[in-house]
Amino acid sequence: MTANLVIDLDRSSPVPLYFQVAEQISEAIQRGDLTPGSRLDNEILLADRLGLSRPTIRQAIQYLVDKGLLVRKRGVGTQVVHGQVKRSVELTSLYDDLRRAGQEPATRVVALESGPVDDRMAAILGVVPGTEVLRMERIRYAAGEPLALLHNWLPAGLAPLTAAGLQERGLYELLRSAGVRMRVANQRIGARAATATEARLLDERRGVPLLTMIRTTYDDQGRAVEHGSHLYRASHYSLEVTLIER
Repeated sequence: MTANLVIDLDRSSPVPLYFQVAEQISEAIQRGDLTPGSRLDNEILLADRLGLSRPTIRQAIQYLVDKGLLVRKRGVGTQVVHGQVKRSVELTSLYDDLRRAGQEPATRVVALESGPVDDRMAAILGVVPGTEVLRMERIRYAAGEPLALLHNWLPAGLAPLTAAGLQERGLYELLRSAGVRMRVANQRIGARAATATEARLLDERRGVPLLTMIRTTYDDQGRAVEHGSHLYRASHYSLEVTLIER
């Protein structure tokens, strides 16, 4: 509960009161004062404690819900969700980055199958059209919530990949264990609206913006070892890039 949360309001400031409340709750979440799963006091209690109207508190909470920091659950109330995952642009997997950030990732394997590759994917992977390749679809979870929808294609025989293995470990970790030495990747980042199916799998609304990442990874011999087309919940995920002047 937020009974011990200190919120200082400057009523003479031109900054709207709802925004002051929202920003201070956001800062408390980022500091860890409000941990994932923490419940906020209801709107009436918050309004009374801060001397504000219920519509002002409702607007502040809705602002944080829209930012992906809070979630409303029927019968439970308003809760803090896990903080946004920040990922630096390196040759790592989402699984690697979640573990590095101290979060325990979970995976649901939706599909894992072999089949003949079409002309477009054959060109990407550098194989003959019709060659058997491995295709997989997974949902990655963090703090119990769906974070990303992952589609990958790999040349057959690279590693002994199973659904059980992919639920326990990351794809890149399994490839490294099989002796695959990944060295470089081409990556493109964009955004688009979620389809009805994607929204259902990621627990989002249809049409909500999703981040897209398309990546082809090559080994130390220059061979394509993996192609991924991934979707991330923009409210829970961001990419960080360090820029260096030359």
